[in-house]
Parts: sequence; C-alpha cells; structure tokens
Amino acid sequence: MRLGLATPVVLQVPGVASDWERDADIADIAAIAETADTLGFDYLTCAEHVAIPASDAAERGGTYWDPLSTLSFLAARTTRIRLATSVLVLGYHHPLAIAKRFGTLDRVSDGRLVLGVGVGSLRAEFDLLDAEFTGRGERADDALRALRSSLSRPQVSYHGPYFRYDEMIVRPHARQTHVPIWVGGRTRRSLRRALHLADGWMPFGLRATEISRLLGQVDLPDGFEVVLSTGRALDPEDDPQGTRRVLRRLHEAGATAITCVLAAQSAEHYRTQLAAVRELADDLDVEEKPHDDRN
Repeated sequence: MRLGLATPVVLQVPGVASDWERDADIADIAAIAETADTLGFDYLTCAEHVAIPASDAAERGGTYWDPLSTLSFLAARTTRIRLATSVLVLGYHHPLAIAKRFGTLDRVSDGRLVLGVGVGSLRAEFDLLDAEFTGRGERADDALRALRSSLSRPQVSYHGPYFRYDEMIVRPHARQTHVPIWVGGRTRRSLRRALHLADGWMPFGLRATEISRLLGQVDLPDGFEVVLSTGRALDPEDDPQGTRRVLRRLHEAGATAITCVLAAQSAEHYRTQLAAVRELADDLDVEEKPHDDRN
C-alpha cells in the first residue's frame, strides 16, 4: 500500500492541524520529511495559497508555506521521496513559469517532482493576483496541454486558445521525460480533466462512496493514479483499528496511493506516528496478499 504524507506545519487547516504545529520550525519539518523518506513513504505534499482573506481563514486556515521554496528545501534533506504540489493553482501562473520553476525543482531533486494542480476556487485571491476567475476551467485545460508539451523539453512551442508561444528556450527543464501530473478537484469534470489531460486524480471533500461511484462511471487507463486523502487526522498508535479501517476503506474505494494526515502532540511524536501508520499499512498488504494470490 503506497502512502504519501500531507506534510505537517506547511499547511494548517483548523480542526485538522495539531496544536504543536503552530510553534514548529523548519528543523521539525526536515526531520519529519527525513523519517518519511527512510520509512518508504512515496511522496510528501505542499499546497499553494498566496493570501487568504481573513473572513475565510476560519475554514481554510491562514498558514500556507510556498510550495517551491518548501519542496526545494526538503529535496535537499531527502533522497528518494517524491515532492508533490497539492495543489498548485494553474490560474496564478503562466505555463512556462511553472515549467521553469518546477522543472528546476525536478532537476535539483534528481527527478522527484509530482505536479499536482487545480483550477482554484478562492475568487478573492484570483482578484488579488489579477488572475481570471471566470472561465478558469477552460484556461486550466489549455495550461495543462501547454505544460505537457513544455515541461521536459529545452525548446518549446505551443498554440492554444489561451496560451501561445513559439520556439522558446526553457533551460533548465524537468529531468523526468514525463513529469507526473495529478489533478485535484471534487467534481466529475475534475475527474474527466485528469483522465484526458493528466496522469492521476486527487479528489478532496468527497466520501469514499462518492469517489467509488465517480470512478465506476469511467474507464481508468493503466497506470492512472487515484490519490485519496485520509481527510481527518489518523492516530495509528492509540487507534490502530480505526486507522486500519480508514486505509482499507480508501483502498477499496480505488486508491492507488493514500495521503496520510496524522495527529500528534509534538514533532517527535509525529515521527513515531509515521512509523506506526507505515507498519499498519504493511500489515494490510500482507492480509490482502492471499486474496490476491487466489485471483
């Protein structure tokens, strides 16, 4: 069972983040990333918001570390774990700006970038950044096509309805010849966008039954990623059975990877929780193996 990590501290959503995260420092984040790397977690995440209106902070939170700066730092402190934006808002950036900035991250991390993207939903932030909110879905589709044609090449051209450029040089560019792109969202349209223009889907705010229903309506290509989050914070030490139920439910809903949110009392305790959830997931793999063999 492939596990990812919703990196603590760098995103603090009320009701989800633990109290210790408010006073944590960069050394705590680095130690947690190093532990996840050693334990075999597949990826860690960092979200994007530039500025949150005070009126929205009670729901969305106000702490969002910059994904490029944060993931670049963590790239230097780890060796294997992948570095996933979850998510980068496409409407805030020109595709070639993403290709240069995050292609450089892929280069310095030796090919560990996963580009998680979304269309965005916070109109006040769009307005603040002078970004187009109306029609953002269509612009995002065009940005995805532009990114796919430009992320891993030194000289690029693209002609779409919103983005057009000819014979532009982008060096450095991504080391991976095919950077994985995962699309975030909670609608059927986001799933279609992921299927047609990307490599995976990261739904949020949906029940496992809703995810299963949406996935059952489409044909998933080989290798397509379904990246599901535990949503609420798990406590694998004190509630191993509850943690196992959540992991099993998400696996049965169609997850190819599960992003873990973990409860803890301190950074040190968080690292203990990482080991505990990894062990529980490994046990579930062992339990599933006889069933798989019979098939």
